[in-house]
Amino acid sequence: MAPLPQMAVTLPSHVAIIMDGNGRWARKRMLPREAGHAAGVAAVREIVRVASDIGLANLTLFAFSSENWKRPKTEVGALMGLFRAYFRSDLDELVERGVRVRIIGNRSRVSSDIHGMIEDAENRTVHNKGLNLTFAFDYGGQEEIANAARELARAAKEGRLDPETITPELFATRLFTSALPEPDLVIRTSGEHRLSNFLLWQSAYAELSFVEMLWPDFSKAKFLECLEEYAQRERRFGAVSEAVA
Repeated sequence: MAPLPQMAVTLPSHVAIIMDGNGRWARKRMLPREAGHAAGVAAVREIVRVASDIGLANLTLFAFSSENWKRPKTEVGALMGLFRAYFRSDLDELVERGVRVRIIGNRSRVSSDIHGMIEDAENRTVHNKGLNLTFAFDYGGQEEIANAARELARAAKEGRLDPETITPELFATRLFTSALPEPDLVIRTSGEHRLSNFLLWQSAYAELSFVEMLWPDFSKAKFLECLEEYAQRERRFGAVSEAVA
């Protein structure tokens, strides 16, 4: 596909997406849920390419939540298989595009081969200067916040940190996303209107976009539409607009 022209609108620095609706997409077509997840991977591929082509700086995708382990073992196994397949088939293209890959979440619960694939993807792309592509994998926002609080509490107990010096900025450095700017825009597909434990701290002032479309149907056109709509919003971060002031 030929590169897209640069967007005429102002791009957000960081877009995060809750990719929801794979199961419903499959059910509507009387297919197994695994087929919906496979279709969802195709949508991931398209949106990553678009983000890279238009010059988006940061894209974070909610790929697998810490609560997803509660799903049937067959479905979890299929999701892990798709994760493996994506990096086997797409990592070379990501390298060629200059994409830098990061995976945030709890790595202690994944199998050794997936852990190795995560490290390989990060190591091969660590010096890339294009799109910063982050997958939230085995990720939960509450767990992330608790881990950060635990780390600061441990430092204070050991005398390495004065509790009075803890600020929101310091706390943020202990989060998985410490190397990234906070998301400007969070998109959720499938018509649900909630964050589902995704980037809870980081999304304090994010613009939210709830899209009715199921994730496997989320297209380049819809993604660009979300970015164009974002550009029309006025972000005040708790202040008042200049017109009102």
